[in-house]
Amino acid sequence: MQTIFKGKDFITLQDWSKEEVDTLLEVSFDLKKKFAMGIDTPYLKNKTGMLMFFEQSTRTRNSMEAGLAQLGGHANFLDTSTMQVSHGEVAKDTGIILSRYGHMLACRNCDWGIGNDYLSSLAEHSTVPVLSLQDDLYHPMQGIADLMTIQEKREQTRNLQVSIIWAYATSHKKPISVPVTQSLLFPRYGMDVTLAYPEGYDLPDWVIEEARENAEKHGGSFKITHDMEVAYKDADVVIPKNWGSWATDLSEEEIEKNKESYKKWKCTEEMMEMADDDVMYMHALPADRGNEVEDSVIDGPHSIVYDEAENRLHTAKAVMTLTMGGK
Repeated sequence: MQTIFKGKDFITLQDWSKEEVDTLLEVSFDLKKKFAMGIDTPYLKNKTGMLMFFEQSTRTRNSMEAGLAQLGGHANFLDTSTMQVSHGEVAKDTGIILSRYGHMLACRNCDWGIGNDYLSSLAEHSTVPVLSLQDDLYHPMQGIADLMTIQEKREQTRNLQVSIIWAYATSHKKPISVPVTQSLLFPRYGMDVTLAYPEGYDLPDWVIEEARENAEKHGGSFKITHDMEVAYKDADVVIPKNWGSWATDLSEEEIEKNKESYKKWKCTEEMMEMADDDVMYMHALPADRGNEVEDSVIDGPHSIVYDEAENRLHTAKAVMTLTMGGK
């Protein structure tokens, strides 16, 4: 078991070894058990964390705030529209100062081509661990909670058929960070991952290359299809979720125009019947009900979205415990 984490940044799980991720999961399960039993876990007593948000949040903000309180610490919620970053203060200055005020700096910035660079700049200049609350490329908090959920529902992840599927939505043009994180992480646990999407919604080439490398190294597999039915057929886990056309060379206007022809890319009961009898439906939430998924699916017996969402709390607490208070 890896035990040295204090001060380690949490921006992408690609920077965490499998042994470190295994420890993170073990701590998450331990914290979840203690939470269920009402056992106090004051591992971060009097510690303070800064939570910077450039975008809206429900699960991420509340799992971090509640989680740090349950660990004995305090989280400062920072709406960046009320900070000097809205007047042009650079990440270097923000990172240096905020890290002097507390013990952790976390940030959500999903602006394409900006978010990950911004978090990396914070990390470069911060004297405390920097945790990603989602950027334009990665969402490690969601990824580790998804992996925990799969592990607690299925004893064996090796050769588990997991399909990450683009889904039609009208709510907003969503980041690619969730499918990117899942595509990179799941093959490291021996899963057979299928990435399915219509033409024009590709993930960056380097993501596909690294996902295939992870699969080869850890005994999983990774394939791409543009046929939705192929992704659903015999799947053990389906994760139908929208993402935008951020990584393509086509114009945004052309892609968004084409999107209307992909309304059939929806998680329906008919699609679920093609999957394994015990298939699990997952979604990072919020789901665009009626577009991404039928209510009868997300509210049905195969849906584990609320367990998945609850695990955001336990994994967030594990990340903070290890990076803020670990050895």
